[in-house]
Amino acid sequence: MLRCSVVSPLFVTWKKVVNGGEPRLRGCIGTLEARCLINGFKDYALTSALKDRRFPPIQARELPSLECTVSILTDFETANNYLDWEIYKLVRHEIDIRIACSSRIGLRILRSENLGIGTVEWEWEWKDGVYSVMLEVVKLGVFIRRVMKSRISASLWQLSKPVWVGTHGLIIEFTDPEYSTRRSATYLPEVAAHEGWTKVEAIDSLMRKAGFSGPITESLRKRIRLTRYQSTLFALHYSDYASYVKTTRGAAPSILGAKPGNY
Repeated sequence: MLRCSVVSPLFVTWKKVVNGGEPRLRGCIGTLEARCLINGFKDYALTSALKDRRFPPIQARELPSLECTVSILTDFETANNYLDWEIYKLVRHEIDIRIACSSRIGLRILRSENLGIGTVEWEWEWKDGVYSVMLEVVKLGVFIRRVMKSRISASLWQLSKPVWVGTHGLIIEFTDPEYSTRRSATYLPEVAAHEGWTKVEAIDSLMRKAGFSGPITESLRKRIRLTRYQSTLFALHYSDYASYVKTTRGAAPSILGAKPGNY
């Protein structure tokens, strides 16, 4: 018998990527009770793929377009009130600097790192001299304060935005004032961040998810018992899985009813 050494609440999320677009939810089910990770992920991978009532069961032909994310839920804390949680945390800045010089030599700097709030200055050597750029980092992005090069003027073309992920998942519990029944629901940490909600919008949406259909008032929000938690995510697209299988077993997996792919 397999012994389970690691247990935790967990979720399994399936998303479908079509024509290179934004991944769309295809199924998501988990448990807030601690489960053995090995058996739990096996069980909920199937449950979320086949029994999420919001979607039809996943078909074999869809597998090449799917990505699967498993979430291990940790750090459960009772919040002081319904606003006592954070939506975002900064993972890194994807910096894309493109500079056009009077000498018509184009320069592009690509960097991915976590920059603290404040200013940072980079300097580098390139074909025709030494460049320096001073960046101003604020919560919503990174802005150029100065781009300089000895004896040659330079102008900024483009700078990309920071990468944020969700900080806290939410569990709410409250009493429906109309029916005097207890209601509860949860959102994983990435939900509010992905939807671009405010804290109040996320709480109101979660109350609807819990089945509450009455008017949402500030008084009712204040009676919510909120538990916040965090998660560790591991995601894999089918193409990466197929490449792994091909490397380790010598042949890519075959899918009945799906077109063969080059993995």
